[in-house]
Amino acid sequence: MIAGLPFAFGAPAILFGLLALPVIWWLLRLTPPRPQAEPFAPLAILARVLKAEETPSRSPWWLTALRLLIAALVILALAEPVLNPRDRALSSNGPLALIIDNGWATSPDWQTRTEAAEALIGEAEDLDIPVSIVFTANRRHDATPTSFERAREQLRAARPQPLRPERDASVTALVAALGQTRPGTIAYITDGIDTADAAEAFSRLSALEPGAIRIIGAEDAQALALTGADNGAEALSVTVNRLSADGSERYELTASDSKGRNIAAGEIRFEAGAAEATGTILAPFEIRNDIARLDVRGIETAGSARLLDDSFRRRRVALVSGEAADIAQPLLSPLYYINRALSPYADLIQADTEQLSVAVPRLLEQLPAVVVLSDIGTLPEDVSTSLNDWVERGGTLVRFAGPRLAAAPADDRLLPVLLRKGERELGGALSWIEPQPLADYPASGPFAGLPTPRDITVRRQVLAEPSSDLASRTWASLADGTPLVTAAERGAGRVVLFHVTAEASWSNLPISGHFVDMLRRVVQLSRAVSGGGEAGSGILPPWRLLDANAALVPASGDARPLDLTTGTAIQAGRDNPPGLYGSEDGFVALNLFGPGDQLAPITIPEFEVPVTRSTLTTDSAVDFRPWLFGAALIALLADTLIVLVLSGAFRRRSLKPASAAATLVFAAGLMLFMLAAPGAPRAQDSQPGDAELLESLDRTRLAYVITGDEETDNISRLGLDSLSRYLFSRTALEPGTAVGVDIETAPLALYPLIYWPMSEDADIPSPGAISRIDAYMKSGGTVLFDTRDRIVDLGSGSSTLTVRLQQILASLDIPPLEPVPADHVLTKSFFLLDTFPGRYSDGPLWVEAIPQSDNPAERPARAGDGVSSILITGNDMAAAWAMDEQGFPLFSTVPADPWQREYAFRAGVNIVMYMLTGNYKADQVHIPALLERLGQ
Repeated sequence: MIAGLPFAFGAPAILFGLLALPVIWWLLRLTPPRPQAEPFAPLAILARVLKAEETPSRSPWWLTALRLLIAALVILALAEPVLNPRDRALSSNGPLALIIDNGWATSPDWQTRTEAAEALIGEAEDLDIPVSIVFTANRRHDATPTSFERAREQLRAARPQPLRPERDASVTALVAALGQTRPGTIAYITDGIDTADAAEAFSRLSALEPGAIRIIGAEDAQALALTGADNGAEALSVTVNRLSADGSERYELTASDSKGRNIAAGEIRFEAGAAEATGTILAPFEIRNDIARLDVRGIETAGSARLLDDSFRRRRVALVSGEAADIAQPLLSPLYYINRALSPYADLIQADTEQLSVAVPRLLEQLPAVVVLSDIGTLPEDVSTSLNDWVERGGTLVRFAGPRLAAAPADDRLLPVLLRKGERELGGALSWIEPQPLADYPASGPFAGLPTPRDITVRRQVLAEPSSDLASRTWASLADGTPLVTAAERGAGRVVLFHVTAEASWSNLPISGHFVDMLRRVVQLSRAVSGGGEAGSGILPPWRLLDANAALVPASGDARPLDLTTGTAIQAGRDNPPGLYGSEDGFVALNLFGPGDQLAPITIPEFEVPVTRSTLTTDSAVDFRPWLFGAALIALLADTLIVLVLSGAFRRRSLKPASAAATLVFAAGLMLFMLAAPGAPRAQDSQPGDAELLESLDRTRLAYVITGDEETDNISRLGLDSLSRYLFSRTALEPGTAVGVDIETAPLALYPLIYWPMSEDADIPSPGAISRIDAYMKSGGTVLFDTRDRIVDLGSGSSTLTVRLQQILASLDIPPLEPVPADHVLTKSFFLLDTFPGRYSDGPLWVEAIPQSDNPAERPARAGDGVSSILITGNDMAAAWAMDEQGFPLFSTVPADPWQREYAFRAGVNIVMYMLTGNYKADQVHIPALLERLGQ
């Protein structure tokens, strides 16, 4: 360490050469410079005839010191001194087990993490040991020790996931893949955040008995998680948790609406030593209700974003009672318990008069989402009409029973069910029926998931007349089956009736905490009613999901529907990634973090083997060899100049010593700059992938797009390798092994044909990747798209894979397409074919459309001299070609025709020959005309 910086020598043994400096000093002292020569000049001789000739017996001390400095610089340079040296401590006694966190917190520095992993794979390649690699946030793991090229392909295909790492499952897959093989080194590139299964994962790693363990993490791991948001009466409060509690920090909050427009802002301030802070966003009630998501400015991760759904918005609830409030006895007021239950979650407005004809219109003018009527029996006609129109437009009317409602007419249109006259008394002096508890809630109702309280009993209630639709309209019932809460749709709105009073005279429900949960569920449903109420259903399909960079993308992959009927809190995970579940009409937001979640630094336990810890930084090593060699060169040039001056060499020439010295110093400085200056032009070192590049230039290789889905990519690789072997056996072409290409960075122009299978698990390509594919196709390359869904219907998009293809093609400038005509070059480029099957046989092969001709006989086999830049099929060709190492097919054909696979290989040969040779066989259509001309 030098001043806190790591410093090392690549060849420290050479430093023993410094011990030879005293010997060099002694030799230099005995070797003086050549005596100065005097030109013949008679006058000068006569003038100095008495002068004795002097010859120095030893070198000057300063010249000796300069030469010792040259020797020391050369010795130091040969010792390979490096500042910030890269730690190369892999064990060669077993494979490298590489574990990489790719959870939500790795998105900002993912490039740096992949560079660190590339360096480890490069070290393993130098030691010629296999590499086993797993990613802790992936659903599937291929941890089998493999070659360096395959490990790099896995690394390039990996992406950060908007999930928490599942380290124990990843290590379990690693242990199963290694079997009895003991790893030489376990390298863990961590995000620095603790998880519940981290301790168990480290215990499994220790059981592998590796030779060494390397822990690589960010130097100052920083992560923020939005764990809660509450839309209060005056402001919106946001709870944020951070990983590091050191120092005070300030972050900006942004709030955006459903269209992505920023509509409000706030800030979060962390005090020194505090891991949690609360920020506020001050905005009017109406603006806060339009907020659809919250973000921390400058931090784009799935944890620093919070999606909001309809349950977050504060509703405006109007309260109307059939009698005046008793100020002396507020507990007997019919609106007291409703007010206490809803005031934390809604903006409440109350009638300022007991006259319904005046109070209700005033309340409706304030556009409430919910109107609550407590024990109001007969409504005036104008009030009933106004409320009915309001409900039809999407409002939610909640009514509570009571003596007045029990005596009201049974044909009230603002009731969800037909009621019997009077009320039913349970447990009274004249009743032999005991007070009834609540029954379990229906799984498909809005109260699904709420625990059924066993301490709530009902003593009186209004009864509903039996009907065929009574069960479907019942949200809650008593143990004897009589309804407690009923509801019915009215246009775009809803009418809800509690068959008990809003105060504790008929039941103890209003004085329980369960009353709050029930009213809150009803109020939350009010906003979703206008859109169809999708969010109120029990099982919601994934609609839009967050990616690792906190962007909302269409749902795809392995996301499963969100089940709200279980009654337990659902946590985001591999089955239910964070995002929106439901549809555009109504949805539920599932966030990565919830209330109470905290971020904590990961704890690395003590291991029995050596553990090396290093920071996750780019390659900042500084090699001092060029500088030392350059300094030695300058010193050597200076020594040469000094010797020339002392020997009088410049006196015999017209060149002045000062000019000569300046010229030599300038030349030395220029050479030093070219050798050692940072950023100076120099020969480029070999880069990763150069070997593959040279091999691709030397022989033709088929390529496939790396989708990120390991199963799909493996099928593509095996299929194209099998097709290459078939080409070698049947044609003059000798292709190399198939290459997986990353369309974001790979040199696409090296490959004449790129096979692109559609996968539900693959991410949508970026605009830059689409532009590269478009340029590749326009410059002569061909892409074979395979939807693998049997039939490609480009018009309607009949499957998810076809829809994925349409999303990609929408950004490409492609020509008109048509199924391969009978006289197309593809049908005769090598074999004579009339169909192009794969694993399936009933799908067409689409190519660039051929211009029509009035005379079918004159229709060209291909317009121009090029080939079609795009081919599209749904027959899953790679699966038909794929063979294992013993040459057995991996997938059966559909239908099970033994010749179908042979025709699939022949179709592949025709496609490759068509790509390589163009439409040379199209000239055969002109043979009749040529023969006729020769005959003339």
